[in-house]
Amino acid sequence: RKERILCLVYLTFLKTVFLKQGGGKNISFHPFQDLWARGFNFEKAGKKSYSFSTGEVLKNLNKFYKRKEIQRLGAENGLDARLFHQAFISFRKYIMESSSVSADLHIILNDICCGAGHVDDLFPFFLRHAKQIFPMLDCMDDLRKISDLRLPPNWYPDARAIQRKIIFHAGPTNSGKTYHAIQRFLSAKSGIYCGPLKLLAHEIFQKSNDANVPCDLVTGEERVFANEDARQAPHVACTIEMCSTNTPYEVAVIDEIQMIRDPARGWAWTRALLGLCAEEIHVCGEPAAIDLVTELMYTTGEEVEVRNYERLTPLTVLDYALESLDNLRPGDCIVCFSKNDIYSVSRQIEARGLECAVIYGSLPPGTKLEQAKKFNDPDDPCKILVATDAIGMGLNLCIRRIIFNSIVKPTVNEKGEKEIDSITTSQALQIAGRAGRFGSSFKQGEVTTMHRDDLVQLRDILNDAVPPVKAAGLHPTPEQIEMFAYHLPDATLSNLIDIFVSLSQVDGMYFVCNIDDFKFLADMIQHIPLNLRSRYVFCTAPLNRKEPFVCTTLLKFARQFSRNEPLTFDWLCRHTKWPLAAPKNIKELVHLEAVHDVFDLYLWLSYRFVDMFPDAVLVRDIQKKLDDIIQIGVCNITKLIRASQSAAAPGTAEAVSEDFPLSRTQKDARAVSDRHGAASTEALSIAVEAAGLRRVKNSRPSRLGSRQEDVKSYGRGSLANRLLQEGLLTQEMLRQLESEWQDQHRNGRYGFGSKRDDQHSSKETRKKRK
Repeated sequence: RKERILCLVYLTFLKTVFLKQGGGKNISFHPFQDLWARGFNFEKAGKKSYSFSTGEVLKNLNKFYKRKEIQRLGAENGLDARLFHQAFISFRKYIMESSSVSADLHIILNDICCGAGHVDDLFPFFLRHAKQIFPMLDCMDDLRKISDLRLPPNWYPDARAIQRKIIFHAGPTNSGKTYHAIQRFLSAKSGIYCGPLKLLAHEIFQKSNDANVPCDLVTGEERVFANEDARQAPHVACTIEMCSTNTPYEVAVIDEIQMIRDPARGWAWTRALLGLCAEEIHVCGEPAAIDLVTELMYTTGEEVEVRNYERLTPLTVLDYALESLDNLRPGDCIVCFSKNDIYSVSRQIEARGLECAVIYGSLPPGTKLEQAKKFNDPDDPCKILVATDAIGMGLNLCIRRIIFNSIVKPTVNEKGEKEIDSITTSQALQIAGRAGRFGSSFKQGEVTTMHRDDLVQLRDILNDAVPPVKAAGLHPTPEQIEMFAYHLPDATLSNLIDIFVSLSQVDGMYFVCNIDDFKFLADMIQHIPLNLRSRYVFCTAPLNRKEPFVCTTLLKFARQFSRNEPLTFDWLCRHTKWPLAAPKNIKELVHLEAVHDVFDLYLWLSYRFVDMFPDAVLVRDIQKKLDDIIQIGVCNITKLIRASQSAAAPGTAEAVSEDFPLSRTQKDARAVSDRHGAASTEALSIAVEAAGLRRVKNSRPSRLGSRQEDVKSYGRGSLANRLLQEGLLTQEMLRQLESEWQDQHRNGRYGFGSKRDDQHSSKETRKKRK
């Protein structure tokens, strides 16, 4: 075989020489008649163009792919099942479509087709090709060592050098667990509080300084020093991502420890729990996290002391639903799971002559605090609160009764598909527990639902045990990614992350957090020339990738940064068109919220790149002014809703834009259900599936077992009603779908008809209907 290869190479060399001496004439050589007979062909000025019998080659390649021995060899060389499959697809395409397949590979293929070789002979060529498309295969051992995440405690040598005392304060919402931990924090010589929200960090910052305990505030966008000379105070309140694992403290408090399981942010709690250098670490959260924290501390050689707390005020699940907004009383909070429901309910409350405060996640922290203050003020006429699950933590609210407008919420699963599913027991308890706060004017909390059909299921959810927290989140560090980049200098940051996750090994107590947002930003700024560390920082920026204006601004920040041009206050004002007026409709209010996020982004980057974002003080000043403008808009939110509707259909009071769907009341939704019937619901299900919205059946079994009751257990009435309530379907869309279904029904598309018609239909018709 070697002699044949050498002969073929030599003849190719001779051909090249003859071509040069022959004035460019086309001289063809056919060194082996058997190869020529099987379709091998040399032509056109020395270019090799080989033509195989496609079916025969594919047959042998498939045999190669299916052999267990080959798959095992691939695994030994770093090709797991996914990489092996991708490499084979590329290798097959290379053989079948490339005009420059190497001569030695051609001879191997010829021998296999002749029966003189074995498909295993292809493996060296396959592995060579795999290393060309996956360069990390050449340094797989080093990469595996870098991405080994099985011993996270070893990442924090300073914490391992001391013997820490871990105290777990376990209890439900409003049980005083955090209060006791904070008292120890205030009495210590030095301490750090780590919370999930800026609002919580700000609250502890104020409490500490009011108690004459100097305390600094550190968040991603803000640094506030207790001392006028900017000296660090012995105490600090921070968001959990900002905690230092190098500074020694006497006491540390980690709040909401159950969020260690969060698929996006869980890594921050893991880092704080394993890495904080504190003599005492007070962990506060749900009892469901006790076992995991105990197991994690066992790996560090530290014991956990558990202190259990009971709720300080009683919480009662009412036997009746609200059913109508006419039944609202002072101290009521209606919890919705979408901004559209917020808008709808707010307007209906205002139509009854009542004032309401509004709180939802995308509002600036200052606006949330003002709305909470307005609701809590006994002298303010605003006695009703309409909010999303953003009230679950971070705000002190005097709520008497929690009313769930819905018990299902839209979510996005790991595959990026939209789903609708019931809220979890943990979420329900967190929200319901806000009623009857200890120390408020309401000594007892109550919880119910807006709709009667939801009440039984809410009771079941609240009575269920919270599933234990099983794993803690991890995230690749900048240092690990830099070491990867050293071995793979040509890989993009997004590819580096993908390779890291695919090679990473984790212990059963850990998982790698979701990095889709990181990869989205990495791909977005990939074309901009940045060094790896700067690129990594830009990709970890806290922003909502669903906000186009904010994402566009980050892109402009990165481009300006790459040119080494400082991003000044004047540049930012031109980009955001500052100054901005008070919003006149909902669309303008949403834009103002996006501009506020842009200012947050600037401030966040200003602490990472001080020279390139030099005007943080000026930006913070205009952000406060913008906060006031947004507060004006939120206080007049019902006027903005009416303006949005009028703009959608001038002169029509009840018109609703598809971009601004309002929820239907229970009476309206049931009327729709009666009018359209079960068959219409079936057609709607088909239409919604086609639109990409995946309806997820409730995890709880239907109590009555029928299909109709299964739909009811999923929500109020039919699927149509639920989609209307959640703002995923508008009245106009419903009418259009009903019209389309009627047309299809008349044409027999779904095969619906009378029994008599079916009996007299032809065989062809029955086949079509099947």
